[in-house]
Amino acid sequence: MNDAARQQLQQTLYTDIPLTREMGLRVAAYDGQTLQLTAPLAPNVNDKGTAFGGSLYNIAVLCGWSLLRLKLNEAGLNEKNIVIHEAHTRYLLPVTGELHATCTLTGDVLTEFMQPLQKKGRARITLTVAIQQQDRTAVEFTGQYVALD
Repeated sequence: MNDAARQQLQQTLYTDIPLTREMGLRVAAYDGQTLQLTAPLAPNVNDKGTAFGGSLYNIAVLCGWSLLRLKLNEAGLNEKNIVIHEAHTRYLLPVTGELHATCTLTGDVLTEFMQPLQKKGRARITLTVAIQQQDRTAVEFTGQYVALD
């Protein structure tokens, strides 16, 4: 991801979703298919000294949303709104360090999403996000997003 695109996404998150600033959310990496967001533990900690479930959910939702935002921007569809429609989260392990959320969107899935979006102005897509803790999956998130005018 070029630095300008990373900074633009970071600014969009901080401006349009103020919670991201409080979480310390950062756009860590993007290679055209996979996006990684990170956040420090300290502003996202619970009473047990581990990551708060709400923060884990938020970074997962935002990782999918952000990847979809990047792909729509790349396609010149900046004006499309993206909303989370449905989500399922499994908390498998406590997160005791920095939060690392990763989402991947391949070309075939993207094409299946873009065709109805361009024809009808609305489309749904299901994305999965993983949050890792020491090379193990701590959180599995599946979210259905809707893009619309």
